[in-house]
Amino acid sequence: MIRRDYILRMIEEWGAMLRRTRKQIDAGDHPAAGEELDKAFLELVGTGAEAVSRLSETELLARLTMEGPTHVVREKALILVALLQQAGEIHAAAGREAQGQECWEKALDMLLTLQLQDADFELPEFVPKIDLLRDQLTGVELPLQTLAALWRHYERIGAYGRAEDALAELLEAEPENAALIVEAKAFYQRLLRQSNSTLEAGNLPRPEVEAGLAGLPQ
Repeated sequence: MIRRDYILRMIEEWGAMLRRTRKQIDAGDHPAAGEELDKAFLELVGTGAEAVSRLSETELLARLTMEGPTHVVREKALILVALLQQAGEIHAAAGREAQGQECWEKALDMLLTLQLQDADFELPEFVPKIDLLRDQLTGVELPLQTLAALWRHYERIGAYGRAEDALAELLEAEPENAALIVEAKAFYQRLLRQSNSTLEAGNLPRPEVEAGLAGLPQ
């Protein structure tokens, strides 16, 4: 009970901070939001936003476990995802597109890792959705590891159209990857076992699934 109370209090405090910076960003007060975010990054991981976006997930998790109880590392990681997403918006608004993309990519990678580890975990309301981060990175060439994680995530939640989009990017990047082609065939075959209504709800009707399978190298 004490552990749960600690987690809830931490989420409430950080949620209030993130709601405050969200209002500042939406109002165009980026300097004030940036100042608050820098303080938050320093408190959470001991470094600023730009340095965070260049650290690996392993390095970031190590920093999150350095101080405080280890049982809240997941919650801290989700807070970090939200901070990175907002920092990316501030960079983008200032014309620093590359820095913004770095923040969003790191946030997306961390969130995908957390979601794939525990699909049933209920995310706090301040955590950005994977769709939002993916859309903010539209037109950006994502690492293959990120695309593969998106493919798995979207299939798992039944967003089959988005899953196929991620798969298409993977196949475009590695058209002669035999193992990937085998996995792609298995993906379409799994979908063919779904009902028509399920496929349509996932924005990938059966004829498109059949066309996708037929279009793969034999």
